[in-house]
Parts: sequence; C-alpha cells; structure tokens
Amino acid sequence: MALDKDTPIFDNVSFSDIAKEIYSKKKEKDGQLQVLIQELKPYVKNISDAAILVPLIKEYMEIGVKNDEILVKLSSIIQKIIVSDSGTSDAGGEFGLSADEKKQLLAEADALRKELKAV
Repeated sequence: MALDKDTPIFDNVSFSDIAKEIYSKKKEKDGQLQVLIQELKPYVKNISDAAILVPLIKEYMEIGVKNDEILVKLSSIIQKIIVSDSGTSDAGGEFGLSADEKKQLLAEADALRKELKAV
C-alpha cells in the first residue's frame, strides 16, 4: 500500500488533514488564549487576584501543549511511514521500514489518536 500525504490513514483522515488540524488548532488556541487574558485583565486588581488567575491560565496552556505534542508525535509517525513508503520496496530499503515496523508505527499512531481523544 503506497502512502502519500493525501492517502486516508484512519477514519478517512489523511496526513495532510492532520497537518492542517495541527496548524488550525494552534492558531485557534492562540486566539482563545489572547481573548481569555483580555477578559481576565479587568478582574486583576491586586497581586492576590493574579495569584489565583495565573495558575488557571497556566493549566489551560499546558493542556493545549499536551494536545499539540500528541498531534506532532502522530504526524511524525505517519511522516516516517510515508517517507519509507516512497521509493523503497516492501521489504524495506536503505532508509525504509519493514512491514512489521510500519505496523508498529501505525499501532503507535492509533494509540496516540486515542490518547488525544481522551484529553
């Protein structure tokens, strides 16, 4: 099975779709964070208010970073499979992956996808 950036990988989602999702989620998250900070600014009257609100913003940011990390790992795995599939035989090549290695990477990708849904 030859893979390229537009080949469906799972649930009719391609590598290209994953890359677009990573980009759009990052942009959306940046905008949401800016809006959140602007909305919270009027509530910060003194240092104790900031001490309460800053950890909440930090937690929000950390969740976003974890989601991004999972998506990047998933795309990295898929990219390795696509690169190994282009220009190499099914038995693996100088830089290619064997069929077992591809199965292992796809299994890891599926596990990451499930982890992402759980977050």
